[in-house]
Order: sequence, then structure tokens, then C-alpha cells
Amino acid sequence: MGQGTLKAEVRTANGALPVEGAQVIISDKGGQQLYTLTTNADGQTDSVSLSAPDSATTMQPGGEAYAAYNVTVTKDGYIGENIVGAEVLDGIYQTQPVYLYPRYESGEESETVVVPDSSLKHDPPAGQQPKPTPSPFVPFTLADVVIPSRITVHMGAPSSTSAKNISVSFPNYVKNAAASEIYATWPQASLEANIQAIISLALNRVYTEWYRTQGYNFDITNDTRYDQYYKEGQTIPDNISQIVDRIFQQYIRRTGYKEPLFSSYCDGVTAACPGMSQWGTVSLANSGYSAMNILKYYYGNNIELAQTDRISDVLTSYPGYTLSQGSMNASVAVMQSYLNRIAGNFPALPKVTPDGRYGANTAAAVREFQKLSGLPQTGVIDRAAWNKINFYYLSVTKLAELGSEGQRVGIGANPPTATISQGSAGGNVVQLQFLINAIAAYYNGIPVLLEDGAYGPATASAVKAFQKQFGLTQDGIAGPATWKKLYEVYKSLNLDSGGGDIPVYPGAPLKTGSRGGNVDLIQSLLNALADDHPSIPRVIRDGIFGATTQAQVTAFQRLFGLTPDGVVGPATWNAIMNAYFYGDTGSAAPPPASAPPYPGVVLQQGSVGESVRVLQNALIQLSNRFSSIPKVTADGIFGPATQAAVLAAQKALGLDDDGLVGPLTWDAVVGGAVTPVPAYPGAVVQQGSYGESVRTVQIYINKLAGKNSAVPKVAVDGVFSAATHAAVLAAQRALGLTQDGIVGPATWAALVK
Repeated sequence: MGQGTLKAEVRTANGALPVEGAQVIISDKGGQQLYTLTTNADGQTDSVSLSAPDSATTMQPGGEAYAAYNVTVTKDGYIGENIVGAEVLDGIYQTQPVYLYPRYESGEESETVVVPDSSLKHDPPAGQQPKPTPSPFVPFTLADVVIPSRITVHMGAPSSTSAKNISVSFPNYVKNAAASEIYATWPQASLEANIQAIISLALNRVYTEWYRTQGYNFDITNDTRYDQYYKEGQTIPDNISQIVDRIFQQYIRRTGYKEPLFSSYCDGVTAACPGMSQWGTVSLANSGYSAMNILKYYYGNNIELAQTDRISDVLTSYPGYTLSQGSMNASVAVMQSYLNRIAGNFPALPKVTPDGRYGANTAAAVREFQKLSGLPQTGVIDRAAWNKINFYYLSVTKLAELGSEGQRVGIGANPPTATISQGSAGGNVVQLQFLINAIAAYYNGIPVLLEDGAYGPATASAVKAFQKQFGLTQDGIAGPATWKKLYEVYKSLNLDSGGGDIPVYPGAPLKTGSRGGNVDLIQSLLNALADDHPSIPRVIRDGIFGATTQAQVTAFQRLFGLTPDGVVGPATWNAIMNAYFYGDTGSAAPPPASAPPYPGVVLQQGSVGESVRVLQNALIQLSNRFSSIPKVTADGIFGPATQAAVLAAQKALGLDDDGLVGPLTWDAVVGGAVTPVPAYPGAVVQQGSYGESVRTVQIYINKLAGKNSAVPKVAVDGVFSAATHAAVLAAQRALGLTQDGIVGPATWAALVK
């Protein structure tokens, strides 16, 4: 049995003023009084010693960890407070914060706060999933990273209307979340790594306005299915408090990018997720890892700690005024860039030049967006339209997820067991919407949905359409029978076999006279490819293979060196899929200039993260040279398709084909994928351009910026925006080239050499 130390700190409700002379009674769980204390002028009591389980119990999952006591606080003129379950840890000095409200009526009774168990002790909520977050390759939402002076915590799931909101100072929020999520007895490096993750996750929620843009009036929840734990009545260990006071202005980010990393984590025992294992940090710290090395172990080597001295009220990206035709400023350029990215998933949305000028084309794009999102079609961007554009943008780029741009939703072996219906929200809803959309490409009567995790009327209608198509009860509810049929139909399409969710050839050619979802899919993808290849004509998406669609297919075939017969057979189908999903050359991303170092841990089925994505990109490169290596999706998830590609690569390269990526396989695959610098695309790349050529320019701009501080870094989003134009001008100036902001042959060669 060990001993811990506890004192109480009593303040007024807003935490501003100490309460002197309050009586504090500490009792055990059975109600036996152990100490009666009085607060001093600072609102604090003396520290007292209390029994607690030995600290060794906190070093392994399943231990008792801490003792729980009751703290009762009274003071004339205030409503008393009873805290049930104050935590005491062996060898740790802890403070019990207490906030008293003035008593305005004589009949007001004391309030009772029951402190829940630590998140490491209680079972995770049903359906716990990786916390949803940001891509290092996309623009930011707020203008800058700030530390909010106060953060508003919703004490329940996002959709819970009965849960209350609590406003708390940001450092106190971090202290509470850390004390609720981990044990203060852990090694120093483990504590610091976990606290850095807690800070960054919270700042990402603020920075991306994740909940605010969805119409909620809070910044973060205390539901561990979505965010991180925050407990009323939580005791605050002094060592955690000191760490937070020292580092609360620091946050994790990907090297060279601004936004705080959505540093998802879970305990690693009762729940698994992409990101950090809380218990795993203890083992690493005991093995000599520093806090930074622990973070790199879980989040990859391309992270760094940034610091901001800006502490302010929570900001909103909305400029405070309506944008309309005639507006000309940076806010217009941001919205144009976001609309262009959204158009990548919604081909009916026209793209515009992100030049900061709100002209007729921008107004038309806004009206089309308002139409698809259910807003009044005014063609102007007011606060409601601004928030909706932000939310769609975050959804399609997955800015508020640990995974980066391009990660696709997959499905597990078995359907979810939860029944969901209109009003539901969360991961199961995203899963449902993903399945509906995949199937809709093949069944024309099923509408396509926004994968936003909200089960609204549109989702209910799509579920009814699916149920009608497959002879189920048309109630719009996803119960066991509907889930089972969704999985059966999805798997019957063999969408998983080709590496992720890329549709495979349907088995019969599409030609003049064909109709249905497959024709609609081809029309949609070719329309999207037309943005980068003007020789491909755009057509009306109607699911009917007529003369215009035949001409569109023929133009694609000529451009990509196929027989121009206007028929979508296996070769043309696969070429369209490769061009759309992998880029013109079949590459998911331009190859690195040199092979990234081995990540230090064996990659295998079940692994996730940036190292897996690097591996997948290398496999895609190698598949262009070895036809035996199947294409995969660079989604950062090591699934069966990636394992099959690894096995094929190992055979092709003469390695032991065990499907495991250790140092030898990493060096052979990733090192073997490095190819010469990318060739000039044949046409100038300039403001208004889109696609892989722009991404390549942006990647090499950022490489140059790492060596020359006069060149600003840019978002690698494939959109040649005003920011990219400015960066090209700076690069041309640094390289001694003509400064015209246009990437022609000379500028291209100088950038990529």
C-alpha cells in the first residue's frame, strides 16, 4: 500500500477568485471522515496524506491504480459541493479543484459531482473508433494557429441535446484531460508525449472549427468515441500541472505545415486505433525513448513541435461579412480553392479560377454548391454558406482525421451490429454512406450521398432506395438485415479485390446503347479528367451511352494510347480508373528524390500510418515496371490488397515472400521505386491549372523552401492558387529565372533537378 497527497483549491464558479474560510471534509468511500480542513486566503487547504494502491499497479493494464475519496466543501453564502470519487495516486501530489456558486435562495441544496473512472479503467463506449482529424497536404481553415483563452467542452456525444457545455481555460482543460486519460505515475517521457497529443488534438478541433462549422456551439466533446476525456471533479496531479504550464503553447504538426496534427490515440488494450497507444508509451519510455521519439514512433518521422505565442478567444474563419459578386479579397480566394476541391468529389460543381475575384463564374459555382447542399441558391456566401463550404471541404479532404488526403473508407469482415436511423451520427453512418455510394455506381436507382456521418433525410431516402432494389422492408433504417445485404452486395462487386474501393471492370463492355450506373460512373470520371486534359470533352451525366459519350471515350483512348474504338472494354476501363485514381502515369504521388529511411518497425497487415502510405506509393511505382505487382490504393492502411502487393514485390525482387516489410524489404521496395525526376508535362503550369502537374510543382517548391527561407511553402493540393503563384515567383527569383509566375520548361527543369 502506498501514500498519496491531496489538497483542495476552492474558487468562485468562474475560477477567478479564491474562497477563504471554506470547510473541506475528506472521507473514505464508506463515509468515515478522515480530515476536516479550512481554506486559506489563496483558497487552498493544507496537504494531507492518504492511502493509495502501490504505484506499480499503474504500470500495467488492469491494476487498481488509485484510491477514491469523497470531498465535501461548504461555505456560508455559497452552494456546497460534494465530490464523490476524488482520485489519489501513490507518490503523487494532487490538487482537487472546487468551484462554488453563490447561494441566492435559502433552499438551494448542495450539488454532487460523481467523478467517473479514468478512461484507462472503464470499458470504451460501444462502437469506439479511431477519433475522426488533418491532412498535412491541404490548406488550413483558420488564418493562424492560436491558443484559445477558453475552450467549450460538450459533456457528451456531439448529437446529445441533454449534455451541458462547460467553458474552461485551455491550460486547465489540458490538465483535466491528461489526468482523466493517463496516470500521473507514468515515466516523464510518457507523460509529456501523451500531453503533447492531447494539446494537438484539441487545437486541431479549434483550428478546423470541426464542430462550429456543423452548427454546434462548442469546440470539443468529452466523448472518447470522438475526442478525449474531460471529467467534472477530476483531481489534478501537480506533475501533470507543471508539464502543461510549460508546454501548453506547443503542438505537433507535420514538418513544413501549419495545422496542428489530429493526434489520435487510444489505450491500445481495450481499443485499437491509428495513432498512439497510451500504454505503449509507458513501455517505450521505460526503454529510453524521449517524448519526441515516442511521438515519432507513432505518428511518423515527419513531425515537429511548433509553438505559438498567440493566445486569444476562439476565432472563426468567417470574415464577418457576406461575399458576393464584386468582392475581391483573400477570403474569396480561400472559398474558391475550397469549392474547387469539393468539385473533385462532386463533378457537377464547376471549377473556378482561385484569383480572389468574385465574378459570375464564382457566383454560379456557389449557386450549384448551395443546390447540392440544400441551401437557398443565392449565389452569395453568407455565414451559413461559409460554414457549409468549410464542412464539405473538411469532409472531402478528411482534414479532421489522422489520415491524410486520399484515404478511403474500407469495410471490415463483418457488418456493424448497431441499428442506426435518421438522427444517428458517427462512424457507422459514414460506413453506411460509403457502402451506399459504392453500390450506387452500379445501380442507377440509388442516389449518391455526402459521406458526412450525419443520418439525415437524404441518407434515409437512399437506404429506402437500396432496400427497394434488393427486396427488403423499406423503412429507411439500417438494421441487421440491411447491413447484411449491404455487405453482400458490396463484396459481390469485388471492389475490395483491386486495392481499396476502386471499381473493377463489370464484366461486359460499355458501348453505344448501354445504360445504368456503370455508364454514369465512366461519364463522371471522364468529366473530372477533362479538367486536366482539355482534349476530353465533357458530357451530361445521364447514365446513357450515346454519341457524346462515345466521342468522350474515343478522345480519352487517343490521349492514352489505346485503340480509339469508343468502347469501354477491360483495357479502357482500367486505364480510366488508373488515370483518375492514380494520375496519368499510374502514380499516386511523384516519387521521392531519395528513399525515405526504414521506419524502425515491421509493417504488416493491420499497420496504419504515413510509413504504410510511403510503402504503398513505392509499390505503385514498382507496379509500372513489374506487371505481376497489383495496384494498391495509397490510403495508409495495410490491408489484404497491400499484403498481396508486398508478396508480389518480394517475389519480383528475389526476397523472402513472407508479406512482412522489414528493413530488407523496405530498402528493396521503397529504394527500388525511386525514379528519375518527373518529366515536363508538355504544357505550361500556371494560375488556374489543376492536377498532378501542379502537385509536382508544389512538392518541389516546398523542397526548395526547405533550403531557401525566401521561398514560402505551399499546400500540396493540386490547385495553382494565388499562394502557389507567389511561391513560384519567389522560386524563380531565388533560381535566377525570369519572374513571370508561370512554370514553363526552364522553370520546371530548375525546380525538379
